[in-house]
Amino acid sequence: MTEARGPAGRAGDHARYAPGTPCWVSLMVHGMAATQEFYGALFGWEFRPGPGQLGPYVRALLDGREVAGIGQLPPDRHLPIAWTPYLASDDAGRTAETARLCGGTIGVGPLDAGEAGRLAIGSDPSGAVFGIWQAAAHLGTALSGVPGTPAWNELLTYESATVAKFYESVFGYEEEPVVSADFDYVTLSIRGRAVAGIQGMGHALPRDRGPHWLTYFEVADADEAVQHVAELGGHVLRAAEDGERGRVATVTDPEGARFCLLQRPR
Repeated sequence: MTEARGPAGRAGDHARYAPGTPCWVSLMVHGMAATQEFYGALFGWEFRPGPGQLGPYVRALLDGREVAGIGQLPPDRHLPIAWTPYLASDDAGRTAETARLCGGTIGVGPLDAGEAGRLAIGSDPSGAVFGIWQAAAHLGTALSGVPGTPAWNELLTYESATVAKFYESVFGYEEEPVVSADFDYVTLSIRGRAVAGIQGMGHALPRDRGPHWLTYFEVADADEAVQHVAELGGHVLRAAEDGERGRVATVTDPEGARFCLLQRPR
């Protein structure tokens, strides 16, 4: 896997994301204050209010630059708590309609988020939820390649082939399947640059979640970060272990949102 860094990198002005590129990650929770406390302590994030049209919503900042969003679920909404990647689009309405025509479902929008941009939230034919973001003032994640920033997004689903065709049709991805008898994996690329992955897990897919996107956040030390997660009230699903991406652990926050911690090879 070759992760595509965000357009901003470590410094400099940040450019518009190419259509199809994951450009933002957002989390909807019941306890906003407790969630901010958890991620602030884990990643060093600070927070400021986001667009009021989205209800209670904050943007997480690292070194003064926006890296993720956290919003408040209505009390009567009992949805799975999960990080959701937003995929860049030049026209959210057109992308949403294409998703519908290709067998997906659009549950929210397209709607305006003030001067920030225009969004829609949908699900692919297997049920995995994703966002669509048409940038205006808010281009997306403004920092990458440092601890506390999103590093990779991966779809965990039953099998990769069918759902990969959906994303290819909607977002124009190029597919790079991994040829292996016991590993079902497809890398999605834009202009030859890997931007996301799809892993087919068959019956190994967690029954309590179903198909879902998983966000990797970069950390300096995966083992230390795992310990910190547990101390802050989160849970460790898979301890840190070395792999082709680097050293990776799978954890949840106190409300159950799953994410991975990625320590890149030095």
